[in-house]
Order: sequence, then C-alpha cells, then structure tokens
Amino acid sequence: MRALIQRVSSASVTVDGEVISNIGLGALVLLGIEDRDGAEDIEWLVGKITKLRIFDDPQGVMNYSVKDVAGELLVVSQFTLMASTQKGNRPSYIRASRPEQARLIYHSFITSLELNMERSVKTGEFGAMMQVALVNAGPVTIFIDSHNRE
Repeated sequence: MRALIQRVSSASVTVDGEVISNIGLGALVLLGIEDRDGAEDIEWLVGKITKLRIFDDPQGVMNYSVKDVAGELLVVSQFTLMASTQKGNRPSYIRASRPEQARLIYHSFITSLELNMERSVKTGEFGAMMQVALVNAGPVTIFIDSHNRE
C-alpha cells in the first residue's frame, strides 16, 4: 500500500462538474493498493498518517499531527501510485489491485482511519474520473510505502 500525503490548507474532489468532497486544514491522502495489501498494512499506514508530525507548533516547527491540529482528511484512491517505470517510458500498473479487490481494501482503510481519528473522513469516488484541487501548505508532501518501511 502506498500513500502520498500532502499537508493542505484546503482540498477538494470534483466529479462530473460537482464538488463531492472538500476539506480545510488537514491532509490529502492519495492511496494506491496492491493485491498483497491487507489488515496489517492498513493498521500500520493509518497509524503513520494520523501520527505523522507535519503541522507547525507555535514555534513554526513541524511537531503536530493532523489529530493534534484537529485537521481534516481527504482520501482519494489512485492506482497510478503503483506504477512501475523500470522498463521503457510507459508506466506499468500490473502491481495495482483489480478494482473489486482494491475497493474492499480502500473502504477498510477509510473505516480504520475514521476509528483512529474519531470522526468522519472525506473521500473521493472510487474508480471515477476525478479532478483533485489542493493548496499544498508548505509545500509538505510525504510518500509512504507499507512494504518499504523506512
């Protein structure tokens, strides 16, 4: 499971010309899922995202998590995060889970995130063509791979 976390002052998702989700201060999480992802990956990644200290304290040091600042989360499925670019110039998405499998893991991830945050999490529309708008605050962008825990 791969996540690209962006600290935002605002973010939104539009589908067919209609804004379906939006947040203020918080984090936009782009989520890529592969077949080998499971409950352990979800638990680990949810813990990382909710505890990741990417928000400034009063001294301007990144010491606060999204929970500490009562920030919002917007999670958008993005199979292209699973791209392999080792051969040629056309990315391969062979590692990305099929939609049926990925949808189940995506919804389990959202549920776990909501339990951890103790509130609802905004989402995109799984499998839809989405336009994602954001104001990346900082900018701060962090990439996490549950199978490469650095």
